[in-house]
Amino acid sequence: MASQLFGFLTTDAHKEVGDFIPKAMPVIFAGSNEIEACLTLSTDDALKVQKPLADGMLKIVARGEKEDGVSPAVASLERCLL
Repeated sequence: MASQLFGFLTTDAHKEVGDFIPKAMPVIFAGSNEIEACLTLSTDDALKVQKPLADGMLKIVARGEKEDGVSPAVASLERCLL
């Protein structure tokens, strides 16, 4: 039996994400050294890498209603299937 498992880490939302979803945001590693640390350090040390990006590191590229007519759920599913 084979299984494909997927998951992601969340952390506190920073300024740009918190304006839309204040509860949490995905952890976004800013460099390969953070990825390596998360995969190889002890659990206590790896959890220290699990933090929000600094404010200003993400850029909002669009606001308002989507114009392509595709629901977010369908668009997300399509990305997963590619």
